[in-house]
Amino acid sequence: MWYLPLLTILMAIGLSIPLGWWLWYRLDCSIARNKLERWLCGGENSGYSILGQSWKKYCTSLVLFNIVVFFIGYMILSNQEHLPLNPDAKKKLAPGTVFNTACSFLTNTNLQHYAGEVHLSYFSQIFFVLWKQMISPAIGLAALLAMIRSLRGDSHCGNFYLDIWRTLTEVMIPLSLLVALLLMPQGVPMTLAGALEVTPLAPDKEGDKQIIARGPVAAIVAIKQLGTNGGGFFGTNSSHPFENPTFFTNLIESICIILLPMACVFLFGRMLKETRQARMIFIVKLLFMALLIIWAVITDSQTPNPIFSASKPMADTPESPFIQSLPVENEIGNLEGKELRFGRSAGPTWSALTTCTSNGSVNCMHDSLNPLSGLTPLCGMWLNCIFGGVGVGLINFLIYLLIAVFFAGLMVGRTPEYLGKKLEVREVRLAAIALLVHPFLILLPCALFVTLNWGSESTNNPGAHGFSEILYEFSSASANNGSGFEGLQDTWGFAEESANPSKPAPHSLAWDIATGIVMLLARFIPIIAPIALAAYLAQKKRVPFTSGTLRTDSFTFALLLVGTILLVGALLFLPVAALGPIAEHLGPLPFGS
Repeated sequence: MWYLPLLTILMAIGLSIPLGWWLWYRLDCSIARNKLERWLCGGENSGYSILGQSWKKYCTSLVLFNIVVFFIGYMILSNQEHLPLNPDAKKKLAPGTVFNTACSFLTNTNLQHYAGEVHLSYFSQIFFVLWKQMISPAIGLAALLAMIRSLRGDSHCGNFYLDIWRTLTEVMIPLSLLVALLLMPQGVPMTLAGALEVTPLAPDKEGDKQIIARGPVAAIVAIKQLGTNGGGFFGTNSSHPFENPTFFTNLIESICIILLPMACVFLFGRMLKETRQARMIFIVKLLFMALLIIWAVITDSQTPNPIFSASKPMADTPESPFIQSLPVENEIGNLEGKELRFGRSAGPTWSALTTCTSNGSVNCMHDSLNPLSGLTPLCGMWLNCIFGGVGVGLINFLIYLLIAVFFAGLMVGRTPEYLGKKLEVREVRLAAIALLVHPFLILLPCALFVTLNWGSESTNNPGAHGFSEILYEFSSASANNGSGFEGLQDTWGFAEESANPSKPAPHSLAWDIATGIVMLLARFIPIIAPIALAAYLAQKKRVPFTSGTLRTDSFTFALLLVGTILLVGALLFLPVAALGPIAEHLGPLPFGS
């Protein structure tokens, strides 16, 4: 039961330490090493190869680069039926699906209002999905590098284009190739041939054929996991036997989910020469992740489905004879909607790992988790700082750390300091903006969709569970996670379907636009505000360390930090948790008693 999560975490920690050293060795230096890098920095005579960019120029470059990437991706999806590498003749996508998907993969969210093997051509999978899944984590890591350089007092943030280039060529591409080569011998397909048509072993009638989708799966799965992306080649994501065929691939992919976010903490410690503080941050993050994994496994793998464990037998109805054959007390846990090839704990463990980061891939249906177990992915996304996405996860955690420093300053009655720099009004305001934009982008649209019935009319489940589905969708979009409770009718898919009034998705366009806007705002505001905050700190003189200085690498501060995260998270999200998963757990069963 517990060996899979334990093995995953231990191996990830062991691999992340040397990887963190490699990130520091290859990415910290901001001086261009050759002519190509000098060109990327703006030319040999621009001075960028040595001086780098100010935080405003760095953020401007970041935003302009993302605008270009968005429009390139939008054009690819809008014209996929006319582009090559389309052996299965995939059709034109609906405009709302195109907009939502372009926003999703730009922001490292990979929320999929489509099924990959159904709606996307190989060209779209390679030159949109694969390319965006390389670019978006590189952008997050570049943002972290810029913030760290400012925190240590550099006069510049580095050069955005140079950071992107080095992250892609020296981190993302080599690691992806290595992981893909490990996955292919295990049975993950890697081909440009079209779908395979075969005769079933037991056809219903003569001439029956089965269509087996395949494609360049290994390449996409590798960067999907490494880049905390989560965009699956298949609609069922990592529960599909072509994406995750063996226990070995399940272990590799689970490790890859948390590998780079863990390595970013060690990168932070080396760049700032604050190894004790990095160790404290890592332990706090690891504590939260371990607690969520334990909670998920206990409340799902070791807790039966409440329908099957009701105190009274179900009514004897011909519609549910299989239920009558089950014992009243089911002691094997909730197995519905779970991937059982790798053990009962595989699904709940993955659900915790994928939402403690911004990965969003799944190997079980989160909609099928027991109500209390469903709190695991929700809490991971609500806190949005437990390892998190590549680069941005640590940025979000540092915001909580600065808020904890501010609280400590209020308690002892002195100006709060971090790394020898005083936190004053401007810095605290920027930290508050970066922190509060996340709950704002979850709670406001969730309330809007419930009030206007756009959400309730799109769910297949009434009551508390339907509310949880709506809440989960916006939590996933705002956390740039991409996983879903599903059960929502939130997309049309192909353009010809959007013109068909018989299709049961009345509010799909509203879902596409709303979640697309949420993903964009939730990605860039919490990146730009912390970079500005760190740049303002860099302009201040360092305050001498005295006996009254609050040490931010101590056990006492770690406890304060844990308390701050829990307090802020509870104040922001406990009410909606009570209306969703907790109410569902305490409420009556959906049918029978």
